[in-house]
Amino acid sequence: MENKPLNRSLGAARATKQDEFYTQLSDIEKELRHYTKHFKGKTVLCNCDDPRVSNFFHFFSYNFEKLELKKLIATCYKNQNADLFSTHVAERGVYLEYKGDKSRNRIPDPAKIGVHNFKGDGDFRSEECIALLKQADIVVTNPPFSLFREYVQQLMEHDKKFLIIGNQNAISYKEIFETIKQNEMWLGYTHPVAFVVPDHYEMREVRSWRGEDGTNWRSLGNACWFTNLDIQKRHEELITVMTLDSKKHLNYDNYDAIEVSKIKDIPIDYDAAMGVPVTFLEKYNPDQFEIIGITKTWCGMASKKYPTQIQVNRDGTQSEVSKLNDGAALRSSARPTGRTYYIVGEQYFTQTYPRILIRRKGQP
Repeated sequence: MENKPLNRSLGAARATKQDEFYTQLSDIEKELRHYTKHFKGKTVLCNCDDPRVSNFFHFFSYNFEKLELKKLIATCYKNQNADLFSTHVAERGVYLEYKGDKSRNRIPDPAKIGVHNFKGDGDFRSEECIALLKQADIVVTNPPFSLFREYVQQLMEHDKKFLIIGNQNAISYKEIFETIKQNEMWLGYTHPVAFVVPDHYEMREVRSWRGEDGTNWRSLGNACWFTNLDIQKRHEELITVMTLDSKKHLNYDNYDAIEVSKIKDIPIDYDAAMGVPVTFLEKYNPDQFEIIGITKTWCGMASKKYPTQIQVNRDGTQSEVSKLNDGAALRSSARPTGRTYYIVGEQYFTQTYPRILIRRKGQP
């Protein structure tokens, strides 16, 4: 089946709670090669992974000595059999603690290491799993998409370093965006290409196919890595060459900022607020730019969060615009002449995607 460039699968997964997406080893290797220095002497937790089949466990166990890990812990929710996907028919989950190659054959064997039963179901929110979380220095996994907000919140509450896979649309969630705005979380290097999903997951019109062996595959065009581990690309300067162009960089009607529809078009001679695509976060350098807000689109994908600003209305009066999360905003009864970010309920919409509001570092 042809893989069209549409990102419907993750939204459908969240709606139906189809959370089991098996990450390829190649995608893990592509991302993890950028973080080698972070793992020396550390305990790594993969708390959404059956160690008997997980590629996350495979990567860390086979690279245990190379990374100089202290310990590797993997946990699995409601699964007693070594299946790729849990059927959740078991009442108890399992976990494993691996402390390195004991047989000196450099081949980790979970059967010899021993897989232990939880007293409970192995849910990452359970007391047993939280006790293991407290032991960990770094968490690396692909958590359930439908529980992403709650999962990240738990990591933050326990002050854990992490590298996890999520839906790029999660950037617009109020809680997730705030962590990004405060430089408590950022995007990694790569995008996982495709995932194996349970056989009973129905085929989609796009980005869905069966392998020659019958394996059910999904390609999720907006999957990405989220992390709070410092990486080199966060300190690479974004180079642009375009100067401010009044015909290209239009002003928004209900907020004092300009529209920059492509990252390469960020003007080098403009220091005030500008709205850029969410993909800007792939290039975001916190030493160069400051994130000040995010828009809310007509379809309600993002949580509008504007900083305080004095707005000049069409009649010349001034209004203070601040914290527009409740849906209040300046509105116009006439068709706008420029680019707008009207909130849900407005008659006219010219912007269908959320924008990250940024300005150059050090500006008032």
